[in-house]
Amino acid sequence: MLLLSLWLGLLPASVHAEVIVLKAARLFDGQANTLQKPGLVIVNGARIEAVGPANPIPAGARVIDLGDATLLPGFMDAHTHLGFGNEEVGAGRFAALQQSIPERALAAVPSARKTLHAGFTTVRDLGGSDFINIGLRDAINKRHIEGPRMLTVAYSIGTTGGHCDSTNGYRFGLFAPGTENPAVANGPEGMRAAVRWNVKYGADVIKVCATGGVMSLNDDVDSPQLTQEELNALVDQAHTMRRKTAAHAHGAEGAKRAIRAGIDSIEHGSFLDEEGLKLMIQKGTYYVPTLMAIEGVRAAIPTGRLDPRVVKKARLAMDSIDVTVRRAIAMGVRIAFGTDAAVYPHGKNPTEFRLLVARGMKPLDALKAATSVDAELFGISDRLGTLTAGKLADVVAVPGDPLADIAVTERVFFVMKEGAIYRHDK
Repeated sequence: MLLLSLWLGLLPASVHAEVIVLKAARLFDGQANTLQKPGLVIVNGARIEAVGPANPIPAGARVIDLGDATLLPGFMDAHTHLGFGNEEVGAGRFAALQQSIPERALAAVPSARKTLHAGFTTVRDLGGSDFINIGLRDAINKRHIEGPRMLTVAYSIGTTGGHCDSTNGYRFGLFAPGTENPAVANGPEGMRAAVRWNVKYGADVIKVCATGGVMSLNDDVDSPQLTQEELNALVDQAHTMRRKTAAHAHGAEGAKRAIRAGIDSIEHGSFLDEEGLKLMIQKGTYYVPTLMAIEGVRAAIPTGRLDPRVVKKARLAMDSIDVTVRRAIAMGVRIAFGTDAAVYPHGKNPTEFRLLVARGMKPLDALKAATSVDAELFGISDRLGTLTAGKLADVVAVPGDPLADIAVTERVFFVMKEGAIYRHDK
């Protein structure tokens, strides 16, 4: 099986345990407020053995000198949809109905590879269909295909007619019974049942649509879609089952209901008001702005693929989110890095760094958002998120100094995940 996989190009060449020493002009460990100069990481098998130039290079180690570059922890993205393609934005929602599930699953494979090669070794996948994202996660874990480590939902949870109701916008009776989103629920007990259903079928994280959305039809982008009691029940059930929670929430009221319920992160948050942001600080709620989603929709509008109702909602969100994100950064809300990959083409995730910095985030804080902060949000900081001895060896390299020019994050040229090298351009 190993030889066949190597022949097919499904595994990197570095699959055997060996000691590798990574050297570069600089190193960001994921949590410090300065860069180490020079940078050195000693990797033994799948884990980091030591960090820092004071450590002696082990005899027989393979030394990789990356030159005028910066070593960083593998990037993380808190909001992806690897099971969807960018062509499904707009008219593609109808084209997807003509594709078989195996075809859609196979189409997701290059998206996973692009994401990994862009430097993202871990992602949270917050919505798919037909268990494609679950299968993708498992295939990556078994090393059948290349891709980032995935923490994923089974299905996003929503209310009847809401943003996460997959039959929203279609005529009644079009879909056969049993083919709708099985996580569409109503009432507190319905929400508990939907959480249990997700966990039963392999969900690592629970996502709920607390407000309307941009890409769905028949709902206002900022309208609250769950009652306080429904959100309380959902979050309580998820946390009882030891699952983190995320709320798609553009509107202020729906977001505040989710925050009061104890949600772990708010996604998008286009219309968050000052009260909501203060509540997030009080509760320790993470904010995932997904600015790349706005760029993806902005690019799709001139193509004419988008329904006019979607365009109208998109413009409202675009007009508001810039002010919201600037205010959140200035107030000290905990910002986590997430992009809404699939709304824009997969593999362009690093552009989010530049968008955050353009709205007032310090480059160092943007790097932390995609490393140690995301790791804390995901609940995996004990093994990932920083370049620390004993943690898994997820390491990326970018040319030059990202604190001087954050755009170099878009030029990742070296990617290591658990000690295996997946990209090495030099």
